[in-house]
Amino acid sequence: MSFWLGKKNPKSSRSRTSPTSRPLFLSPPFIEASLVEGSFKKFVVLPKYVDEDEWLAVNVFEFFNYLNMFYGTVTDFCTAMNCSTMSAGPGFEPYTWTDQNQKKSTKLPAPTYIDYVMTMVQNLINDENVFPTKAGREFPKDFQQTVRLIFKQCFRVFAHIYYHHYEQLLHLREEKHFNSLFAHFISFAKEFSLLPDKKELAPLEELISYMESKGRIC
Repeated sequence: MSFWLGKKNPKSSRSRTSPTSRPLFLSPPFIEASLVEGSFKKFVVLPKYVDEDEWLAVNVFEFFNYLNMFYGTVTDFCTAMNCSTMSAGPGFEPYTWTDQNQKKSTKLPAPTYIDYVMTMVQNLINDENVFPTKAGREFPKDFQQTVRLIFKQCFRVFAHIYYHHYEQLLHLREEKHFNSLFAHFISFAKEFSLLPDKKELAPLEELISYMESKGRIC
């Protein structure tokens, strides 16, 4: 999915973030932007009579699709030239991709890394052995571990977009939608302990704390 934003301006090919400037997404009025007033608690709790793995599967599918659509709106700006590493702002080491076969970590340009993430998640969702859709099929015993892996990688995509492509979201007037999706995503992750490593949350810790203070994240 791609949106035409007019002629590209090299100066606006990424969000204006430097070690000495405050990221746009943490600056008013953008940090206030939200579609939902109040907490996402009622949206994330496990409904009665619903299997927990089934609830996780449905929400993973929704979060992945929405995040994929948002990334699609900025993909023209997320290039190997503009985003030579998969980073989440100054002060944080670039993310590395670990090949599960070779067990080797590699630094990749952000578009390549994100393509790997999206392909991996899509393949998992399409795998009946991991995300069963037919009656009588059970979720694998390590399903929640797989969900945690997906959430970790999706969080990294959120972080990259916030730090490097938030300006493009503003041009498209998507900031309310994106902030709300992120608040929902983090609320769900907290409800089911899907992002247990606090170090992973560090790049967006200030945003998360702010959303918690406003009661958006339960």
